[in-house]
Amino acid sequence: MKQHILPIKDTNILHEVQDTLLNNSRYGRRNYIIFQVSKATLLRVSDVLALRRNEIFADDGTIKKNAYIRDQKTNKPNILYLKPVKQDLLDYYAWLQENDIQSEWLFPSTTHQDRCLSGLRNPLSQ
Repeated sequence: MKQHILPIKDTNILHEVQDTLLNNSRYGRRNYIIFQVSKATLLRVSDVLALRRNEIFADDGTIKKNAYIRDQKTNKPNILYLKPVKQDLLDYYAWLQENDIQSEWLFPSTTHQDRCLSGLRNPLSQ
């Protein structure tokens, strides 16, 4: 059976999704920022999950103006404009520091911080 997926067009539903992601799990801040970065950059989830911390943040914790990555599926270079999610990323960086999450990955696995979250499982359930 083929699924038909439609974009969220209703701002009330969008806010409900964002609120649910942010507030309904231990990893809510992470889940929320995955959604926000995906929405802002239009990247595939696999590309968002594979982002490295140093691609987004400078050594002092500030947000880089742009991130330069290579799409996994197409192998094409991609420049990510991060200004629309700057405050969300700063909040996420603070959350990483508060929870003492030290990893090269922006979204490390909860069980193996030396790996990124895997798209094989639903990352929002981890």
